[in-house]
Amino acid sequence: MKLPVTLLIRTLWRSLLLQASWNYERMQNMGVLYALSPALRFLYKDEDLEEAYQRHLTYFNTHPYMSAPVLGATLAQEESRADGQEMSFSVEDFKSMIMAPYAAIGDALFWGGVRPLAACTALFFAGKGSLLAPFVFLTLFNLPHLMMRSWGFARGYVRGVSVVEIIQRRRLPDVAIRFKEGAVILLGGLIAFLTTETCRLSEIEAGWGLFALPVVLSVVWLARKGLSTLFLVFVSVLLVITVFQVIT
Repeated sequence: MKLPVTLLIRTLWRSLLLQASWNYERMQNMGVLYALSPALRFLYKDEDLEEAYQRHLTYFNTHPYMSAPVLGATLAQEESRADGQEMSFSVEDFKSMIMAPYAAIGDALFWGGVRPLAACTALFFAGKGSLLAPFVFLTLFNLPHLMMRSWGFARGYVRGVSVVEIIQRRRLPDVAIRFKEGAVILLGGLIAFLTTETCRLSEIEAGWGLFALPVVLSVVWLARKGLSTLFLVFVSVLLVITVFQVIT
């Protein structure tokens, strides 16, 4: 019994509210059940439906953006279960095994990589006084996460539990590191740009801006030591604004 495409789209749409009913006891379990319930009602009736609801009321907690492949693979497993097919392990075991690693990947990729990179890019627009800065940030941050949600859900549903191998082949932790390095490079460029602008507005020789070089090198060194890039962004911007206020 295959799920209609409309039900799959509805499940993906509902997964956006995964954390709307977050609770301390079982974390995102209510959100998971809310997302899956239309598909479960299609697959099961009566007591089987009640058992299916109970299966998804157990503890669940992962990164919300990485929940899409988990939900897609879960629906594929529920389809097989409803058809009476043998499964190598249960739906509950699959979710409990995969939620923690995906939470770690999502934190590193989206919170530690995509967000600082989007913020640094938007700061260039903010530095020029452009009102596009917030839209640039929202676009650069939300495009990757919406792509991960739609692509991950589709791949999870098509490939089932083997979606784990697909995610591993993407080497997302390495991608997160590249995003962090890109954010640091942009941050260095932003400092150089703001320093040059400050010197020009204050009618100071641009060569004095080379004194900002130790700051840039310090930021790179701190980032390589593992300090949060987001923290470095805030501290660096605060430092530049302070210097700008002192000079002007």
